[in-house]
Amino acid sequence: MATAKDIETQAPATPLAENTVVDETASLAVRRYFTIPGRDPFDEIEWEIRDAFIPGKEKPVFDQKDVEFPKFWSQTATNIVAQKYFRGRMTSPERERSVKQMIGRVVDTIAGWGRADGYFATEEEAETFEAELKAILVNQLASFNSPVWFNVGFEEKPQCS
Repeated sequence: MATAKDIETQAPATPLAENTVVDETASLAVRRYFTIPGRDPFDEIEWEIRDAFIPGKEKPVFDQKDVEFPKFWSQTATNIVAQKYFRGRMTSPERERSVKQMIGRVVDTIAGWGRADGYFATEEEAETFEAELKAILVNQLASFNSPVWFNVGFEEKPQCS
């Protein structure tokens, strides 16, 4: 039977793989599935202004008035998103007040990284990626984990997974 020391000194069974680009001309090849060219996914749904409010024992835990959310999002989603994921100080005019701003912040940042790092073959492909991701997020078909919403588009070098 091999000991831990024996295993540490053995060469790997397979050589270590290097991360290399196989085809410099390759791209993500993003195609439209949820969106229509020239139409903003935000324009495809109904929006409403409502208040985000989380009550507490003595006083509200959270209260932000006149926030904009898709009409089909629940009040619970409104309360959580406004409290946890809208960026900016509560008293500041820079404070996010709309899901459009929050999703736009994240989508624009990720698409910007994709453009800068050459993930898209064309600007049209980048725009398709942005529209599709925006549609997926606003329609709650998928979501990022909290560190993305907390940091992407807000921190210069975000910590997110």
